[in-house]
Amino acid sequence: MTVRTDTPSAPRPAGWRDWLTTDTPHSRAQARLGRAWAGWTAFRRNRLAVAGLLIVLALIVVAALAPVLAPHHPYAQDLSARLLPPGPGHWLGTDAFGRDILSRLIHGSRLTLMIVGLVAATAPLAGLVIGTAAGYFGGWVDTVLMRITDIALAFPKLILALAFVAALGPGIENAVIAIAITSWPPYARIARAETLTVRRADFISAARLQGASSLRIILGHIMPLCIASLIVRTTLDMAGVILTAAGLGFLGLGAQPPLPEWGAMIASGRQYVLEQWWVAAMPGLAIFIVSLGFNLLGDGLRDVLDPKGD
Repeated sequence: MTVRTDTPSAPRPAGWRDWLTTDTPHSRAQARLGRAWAGWTAFRRNRLAVAGLLIVLALIVVAALAPVLAPHHPYAQDLSARLLPPGPGHWLGTDAFGRDILSRLIHGSRLTLMIVGLVAATAPLAGLVIGTAAGYFGGWVDTVLMRITDIALAFPKLILALAFVAALGPGIENAVIAIAITSWPPYARIARAETLTVRRADFISAARLQGASSLRIILGHIMPLCIASLIVRTTLDMAGVILTAAGLGFLGLGAQPPLPEWGAMIASGRQYVLEQWWVAAMPGLAIFIVSLGFNLLGDGLRDVLDPKGD
């Protein structure tokens, strides 16, 4: 008679994917990483959103490596090579001063990314503070802050930005300030709406009973709940920010020559648009691609971060 000496095999060790997708996380960090992984899994199913993310990442890489990637100096003039069509040596052609358009677009991505970053770091924050304060305190605070917001929303953004730049003076710094000043009202509306839905919640009442101040409740409990909606709105608004900055540059109120800002490049090439079309078309195409990337990325983030979405 043969006696079996087999022992039960040891349980297979869980991999990192199982660790992230477990239904019973053992720590707060594991729970947060699991939510992040679930969000990324849902995000990458949207191919257009992934394409938008790749465009935005490409913009960041190009801006970071502009001196390495640019084949020519963005300010170097060569009148003997002025208005050359796209071809070897100048893959996107040259402008009226013989400057390489590709090199200027690559260096201009730094200006575009700087404008987007500064506006994204200021306007949503201002709107978050105003909106949460209005929604939490209510009463006359809500009335005053929201009426100011309504007044700001009543003016077209570009017209209001033109007025601020005209008052502050032309320049890329003043253009950023003007765009940020005109961009905060929608974020305030979103933050106020989110605050009104949670200010009477049980966990807010519990925090208040424990002696938490209004400032601590707003900073620690209400503002974090508004972040997801603001991230989505910020990403979607970046295309409008880029277009507004390009519009100011086109009108001569944004970045000043010889800075390679895309709107100013279109303005300098508009007189050649019928014959030397590439001078204005190439920066216009760059604005289109980057704006499209931010819009696609914002749509994907909305699907992942909006709990009320389909």
